[in-house]
Amino acid sequence: MSAIANMKQGMAEFKAMDAKDKRSKVIDTLLNNAIYILLILFVIYTATQNANFLKISSLVNIVSLAASSLPIALGIGGCIVLTGTDLSAGRVVGLTAAISAAMLQASDWANKMFDTLPEMPIPLVILAVILVGGLVGLVNGFFVAKFSLHPFIVTLATQLIVYGLVLEFYMLNGNNGQPLSGLSDKFKNFVTGTMFTIPAGNGQTVAVPWYVLYAIILVGVMWFIWNKTTFGKNMFAVGSNPEAANVSGVNVFKTTVLVHTLAGCMYGIEGFIESARISSNNAGTGLNYESDAIAACVIGGVSFVGGTGKISGIVLGVFLLRIIFVALNMLSISGNTQYIIKGLIILIACSIDMRKYLVKK
Repeated sequence: MSAIANMKQGMAEFKAMDAKDKRSKVIDTLLNNAIYILLILFVIYTATQNANFLKISSLVNIVSLAASSLPIALGIGGCIVLTGTDLSAGRVVGLTAAISAAMLQASDWANKMFDTLPEMPIPLVILAVILVGGLVGLVNGFFVAKFSLHPFIVTLATQLIVYGLVLEFYMLNGNNGQPLSGLSDKFKNFVTGTMFTIPAGNGQTVAVPWYVLYAIILVGVMWFIWNKTTFGKNMFAVGSNPEAANVSGVNVFKTTVLVHTLAGCMYGIEGFIESARISSNNAGTGLNYESDAIAACVIGGVSFVGGTGKISGIVLGVFLLRIIFVALNMLSISGNTQYIIKGLIILIACSIDMRKYLVKK
């Protein structure tokens, strides 16, 4: 009888443990996906408060805003995979946007910065901004890899240097810090021109700009680099454990430099797109762009622990962040409050990311 009683007691304890494990898994799942659950609830609430939120025009606007933010997020994502970050990203966007605007102002614009400079071919300008962005990234990567400096310190320094260059650039040739506008129609049509239109009801249509296609192309290119090349595999290896990667034959120095250089090239493309998208560029262009990009990457599952991340996650993170910002505007939340919300999003996302790491560990 005692054996049967012990067996029953054991079964009861097993069932209790099993139920406890199930509850624990449910709680872990809810906590790990808390930010997505909150976002879904927020979207539902916004839709009930403002019927325009889910209209075709609003959805196309969200897609367009996400597309314009993707290049910088794709670049900074690689830095985060290496357990780093890049605080200079936004200022590089500002510098390359200024270069794009100066080179592609209309030839008959009265306040043309370089009045003797003809309107440059668009492919040449794209190459120029990629080289400028890549050069800044190369400097970042060199100092991080060569001297084992923390990316936060290195990119903070280059952020200040690049911002100084931006301010000096706007003073050139008697411009005296004035915004750069009067961009050529050819440039604006190449970036913000209508790729195709979508019916929005009542005989109206909504235009989808060309830079959405460019963002899709960049996503495809970066997905291939991350997943199908030796460089991509090395990047994740270095991010996971640089010592182990070095022992296994990975050139850690070269990989680190290339990741930051590639990131800089993405910032250059972002600057080119932003220059035409906002039309009037000034020294503040690109301010805090890196904070949005970092938030999008973390939301999308690119971990600061290193060695973890997917291009699809970055795309998802960018879209979710843009949905939040559009929703906040539709709820008439002030710009000041939006900064607070952005900070909370980054803090919560990083906390959830670290919790996942500690649980696994």
